[in-house]
Amino acid sequence: MKAFRIDPVEKTVEEIEVHNTGDIAEAIGFDSIISDEIGPNGDRLYLDEDCFIRGSEGRCQIDKIAPVAGFGVVAGSDGTEDELKDVSQDIDALIARIAYL
Repeated sequence: MKAFRIDPVEKTVEEIEVHNTGDIAEAIGFDSIISDEIGPNGDRLYLDEDCFIRGSEGRCQIDKIAPVAGFGVVAGSDGTEDELKDVSQDIDALIARIAYL
């Protein structure tokens, strides 16, 4: 499934392929992932639950949700964070919503 990986250090967003939350954990670099809904179409931002405790480099924020430290992955969902589908928005729309802190 199509997803986007946000790198807040390099300030880039790249398209990646994910098949499950294990792939998302690998893209983020940690197994302790959580997610927040970031839109009405089921897109979710997946992040390292302990990103601030670890002191991960780089920070970003999508719209007004809480900032994230370290890598984030945006993927589509069928209602729960474990049921993935293609991300609904295009990369340019996502980039326009991101602030690097």
